[in-house]
Amino acid sequence: MSIIRRDPRAEWIARNRLHPLHAAMSTQGQISWMGPNGVLRKNPHLAAAGFIGPAGLKRIDRSGAQQGTSGKRAQVETQVQLPLHVVEQPAFHIVVVPDLVGGRLSSHDKDLLGLARKLAGDAGAVVAVVFGSDKENQYDVAGVDRLLRIHGEAFDGYSPEARVLALAAVEQEFKPRHWLLPDSRTGGGELGRRLGAKLGERPATRVWQVSDTHSTGRAGGGQQDLQRPLARLILAAAECAEPVSETRHEAREISLKSALAHSLPRIEDLGPVAVDPAQIPMAEAEFILSGGNGVRDWNLFHQAAQVLGATEGASRVAVDDGHMPRNRQVGATGTWVTARVYLAVGISGAIQHLQGIGACDKVVAVNLDVGCDMIKRADLSVIGDSAEILTALMAKVSAWRQEGKRDAA
Repeated sequence: MSIIRRDPRAEWIARNRLHPLHAAMSTQGQISWMGPNGVLRKNPHLAAAGFIGPAGLKRIDRSGAQQGTSGKRAQVETQVQLPLHVVEQPAFHIVVVPDLVGGRLSSHDKDLLGLARKLAGDAGAVVAVVFGSDKENQYDVAGVDRLLRIHGEAFDGYSPEARVLALAAVEQEFKPRHWLLPDSRTGGGELGRRLGAKLGERPATRVWQVSDTHSTGRAGGGQQDLQRPLARLILAAAECAEPVSETRHEAREISLKSALAHSLPRIEDLGPVAVDPAQIPMAEAEFILSGGNGVRDWNLFHQAAQVLGATEGASRVAVDDGHMPRNRQVGATGTWVTARVYLAVGISGAIQHLQGIGACDKVVAVNLDVGCDMIKRADLSVIGDSAEILTALMAKVSAWRQEGKRDAA
């Protein structure tokens, strides 16, 4: 058996940035490799995996924040292509109808696709049915094998009757083994129950766990579990399964062979009703503007929330200081929120606060501290003074609205 011995001189050269052989020594060895499950593995003992500190000592940067744009560039260059899962001749179909609020897959939709992937296995194909236009471009990594887009003015806005007729045509053509819809307030819950009445299927509602033969759903105001044989129509709750993360799928676009049936709608969509964001409970809010101890001008903060149409929230420090009422506190010790966009202004990111926003789709952080935990958690970070950024943001939104009014006129 060969014994691997350390070379102290080579290690010293790798730590000394002024040595002429530093570049050659710091790149020796294998920096990263592909694991057996398609996950990229990195060697933390090599200088390329970290950075050299001011004292010439190697530091490991797990977040990439210390390396600035170079770390992000290296991350893009070493991005791994997930293995492609192809189902050429599916034995059966699992049809998913995501909500696609705002034209993109929400975390609830991705959980639903993860459940569909579990039910489909290797032999079945997951078919996603999308009404109208959307902005999503990552159906492949979400677990979609077939993508069925159904277009037409009849499906714009609130149109449950037209959508049920279209889904009935999907039923006739594909004969899916299971139907999956999100049991949500944004359309999936109502559409699933209407579809159950159309197909003569009794749906399993608020399902959070599925096995090969049974499904488990919430009952009794969420205090009890109701187990029943696995239904054909499943209305699943959030976190019903893990989203797809280790495979890539075709997302091959298909179309219906038969023409869609149309009928005169009995429901007329008059458009959305204006709602005061301040009256929306934070647990149900889609857009939250939250302030912390980094906010110095609270009048400006309230004005920004009104201009942006956002529901106000706050960190515990801001609430304890009396800037916001207790019912506006976000976090594990306050309210757990599930907003599509969470804009955190001047919040450092205590662990309790990060727990409370764990289910938010997109987190935007405005802060002066580059190394705070909220910046690391955020999907988009803006470093600067909160008052200046909020003022500029309000000006941009006001200009965009004025432009829209001129175009409408």
